[in-house]
Amino acid sequence: MAIDILPWQESAWQQLQLLRQRLPHAILFHGPAGIGKTVFAERFAQSLLCEAPEASGHACGRCASCGWFVQYSHPDYRRVRPEVLDEADGAAGEDEEEGGETKKSAKSTKAPSKDIRIDQIRALADFMNISTHRQGKRVVLLYPAEALNGAAANALLKTLEEPPPNTVIVLVSNSLDRLLPTILSRCRKFSLALPPFEQALAWLKAQGIADADSWLAEQGGAPLAAQELAESGNREVMEEFLQHLARPGVDGALKTAEKLQKTAPAQQVEWLQRWLYDLFSVKLSGKIRYYPRYQKELAGLSAKIAVPALLAALKAAGERRAIAEHPLSPRLFIEDMLLDYSRLYS
Repeated sequence: MAIDILPWQESAWQQLQLLRQRLPHAILFHGPAGIGKTVFAERFAQSLLCEAPEASGHACGRCASCGWFVQYSHPDYRRVRPEVLDEADGAAGEDEEEGGETKKSAKSTKAPSKDIRIDQIRALADFMNISTHRQGKRVVLLYPAEALNGAAANALLKTLEEPPPNTVIVLVSNSLDRLLPTILSRCRKFSLALPPFEQALAWLKAQGIADADSWLAEQGGAPLAAQELAESGNREVMEEFLQHLARPGVDGALKTAEKLQKTAPAQQVEWLQRWLYDLFSVKLSGKIRYYPRYQKELAGLSAKIAVPALLAALKAAGERRAIAEHPLSPRLFIEDMLLDYSRLYS
């Protein structure tokens, strides 16, 4: 039984097989968020550990190795990611190994980390310095690579500089520009692109997503991101944010920031970036990519803003995105962002 990848990944999978003969010690899958890069990387990791891979390169799905892999219990496989993703999957609090003994993780009162920390990288040392259990490869999957904090990135760099034998490190990234150039230089980069719009739309409809074309447009053509948002029930939150952008003002900025202070600031920055991109696009070409439902509002607002002001707003939004994961005060962060947007029309 072949292990499924997403429909738009088949061509990329075939290209990937060309690397099998001279497999790099580190491979970095990169591309837009929400297109299934982690799914692709996991399937690749499983295929590297499979004891009877198919001619297509897919894992067989039947051997002992595949059975352990899907249960995240393969002795030659480690997955490294931020704690917040473990909590989202209900994996926080699983058993951990320490000094050869198994212990139960104590519940922490701290919020789960959004970073990949240095202790997570150091924990790989023992794993990498012993013989493999199945006399094959050992695989580390790390994602998202841009979540590495400074200390963790430097620790990983040492491993990439002196890779252990029979080890493949697989990284996944949404933003190459947020990675150390020295890490990039030691990985074989493999690009994964957005799927064709019609193919992504057909897949979303097959998942039972209503109004799939709107969701897909609003997520820039990224089908998994569109599915996640559609199933999250957060449409009302996004609509409230967009309604303010369509009718900017100081009072509205303050009220919107108060109402949406519990919504991730990074998510709101992304919504603003897409809105500003549509303003810029409709001003120059009359085309709208992300929010076609707001065509009338975008056309009216774009006529009131000069191109230099729009470019400055796009640059400011990009700078905010870089710090949006750790704002000192989410409410003040959102207020400041929306007030700056309102000033474009003053």
